[in-house]
Amino acid sequence: MQSAIDLRNKLKSIDHRGYPAYKDLRGQYDFKDYVLSIDHVQGDPFAAPSRLSVRVKGEKAGFPSAFYDTHAKRVTLQDHLTRLFGREVSGGSFQAKGSGKSGLLSVSRCGQQVLERTALRVNTGSGAGSGATVGNAARGNSEQGSAVQSSTAGGITLRFEAGFPANGRTINARELEKMLFDILPECVRRSLYYARIDKIKLKQAICLCEDQEFIRKKLPELSLCAFVADGSVLPRESGVSEKPMKGAVPFKTPDSLKVTLDLPNKGMVSGMGIPKGVTLFVGGGYHGKSTILQALQNGVYNHIAGDGRELVITDKTAVKLRAEDGRSIVNVDISPFIRNLPSKRDTAHFSTEDASGSTSQAANLMEGVEAGSSLFLIDEDTSATNFMIRDQLMQEVISAGEEPITPFICRVTSLCRDLDISSIIVAGSSGSYFHVADTVIQMKEYIPYDITKRAKEAAKGYPAMSGDEDRFPAYLDKRCPQPDMGLRKDDRIKIKTMGTSELMLSRENVELRYLEQLKDQEQTAALAWILKFAELKMMDGRKNLKQISELLEKQMDRDGLESLFERGDISSSLARPRKQEILACINRYRRLRF
Repeated sequence: MQSAIDLRNKLKSIDHRGYPAYKDLRGQYDFKDYVLSIDHVQGDPFAAPSRLSVRVKGEKAGFPSAFYDTHAKRVTLQDHLTRLFGREVSGGSFQAKGSGKSGLLSVSRCGQQVLERTALRVNTGSGAGSGATVGNAARGNSEQGSAVQSSTAGGITLRFEAGFPANGRTINARELEKMLFDILPECVRRSLYYARIDKIKLKQAICLCEDQEFIRKKLPELSLCAFVADGSVLPRESGVSEKPMKGAVPFKTPDSLKVTLDLPNKGMVSGMGIPKGVTLFVGGGYHGKSTILQALQNGVYNHIAGDGRELVITDKTAVKLRAEDGRSIVNVDISPFIRNLPSKRDTAHFSTEDASGSTSQAANLMEGVEAGSSLFLIDEDTSATNFMIRDQLMQEVISAGEEPITPFICRVTSLCRDLDISSIIVAGSSGSYFHVADTVIQMKEYIPYDITKRAKEAAKGYPAMSGDEDRFPAYLDKRCPQPDMGLRKDDRIKIKTMGTSELMLSRENVELRYLEQLKDQEQTAALAWILKFAELKMMDGRKNLKQISELLEKQMDRDGLESLFERGDISSSLARPRKQEILACINRYRRLRF
């Protein structure tokens, strides 16, 4: 390893040379308090910025092990430190001094959700990701292994980007020297050292995480699928902002659904517990039905303090279902909902390049079952009407034998009873769901009211849809994808992402715009790398999709998203998606074959 002095001398030697000479800087440099690694150097000032990383040993960082002794707390600590470093470098970037991206310093921009990212990783000192610890243990030297673990535990790896300065395409090494020797060291010390940060705010973030995880673990014990704390602020600032709306009506729980929890840090908290089963949200337009559903679909993630939805906690496997016209479907069993198509197509192994609203929503549901979801979230505004319901008059005019679709209303009860999958449905026009709902909640001026008894009484005067007493039909639940030999022969697989709406893997686009629980473009980037890894390393025609997703989850739990990369050139801008979005992405890959 070279010293900081070596780096300074190199900078002096390449000053005013052509921009490619910057590549001579690649390597690791000891700055005493930390190690700076220049991992990738941009080709010219206008290209994507250079990628750098900083490693701080555990004893120097000094963070108490109680702040990273569980996965959730470690992710919260990582998120908090990434935000701190981001604030520090935002004041240290001087992009105007030079051409292109000269002077830029940046790190992942964290949103309202707390996500695991490649931008920063805290080493727990155990597991396969601990590097030297594993090697020492394998050699049986327990004393040496303990010493290594004590130095690696709490160690921090930070990945960020820097625009290496240039005048035109001529190196401006003096400006880079300011960045690496004046600005960066202070940013590192003020954000990655426990002695220098605001300990109270960090403690508050960890305590909030503990409370959020406490509620999430309590949900199954209390037979709940979601919890919304009193005082939560659910409306967002705008359609393009995740920040809470100012002056919004705070959430208030109806007495019949009130649940009180004794949280580890916040203490006694009351809120609405949504029971397992079939829950219906109804009410007039603009009264908050879709707003609460959006809060619940985002409740699969922890949120930062001040978001307003900090204590809106949903079953972590929840999936938002909707129609998705035009999506690709490959070998999905949609026969529980669609049979006897006029074309005699096999709906037990249904494939199409251009799905309709009903077939896409049926496929989305069955893929959700395959992904292990225990809760479906549905808004009638984004659903296919013929998938959701057939009213009595339509049944009389069009006989059952002439209609291939068994609507969701005829399966929602058996879905819960036989598969233990609950449903939360927003309905503004279909009262037929009163018959099958276990709980009916009216949203009125953003305040919920339990109207279950009134709705059930009113429903007695109207005919109920038949079929809800039947068992959920048997279905194909094991699909083993074949390897894509064309992709494996491609020695230059290109990856490109477009926000949260689309990714491209080797010239094949994957549409993701209707996966509403994707919250960050870095999750989309991670999905592209996960899809590539799964195609090249895991799809062999023997492992089914559930097994593949479980293997991916175990690998990322143990070694992080970094394990998706074979070489050390790791992307600094990936955020971990859930298993449900991973499988949804794979299912939308048009080159998928079984």
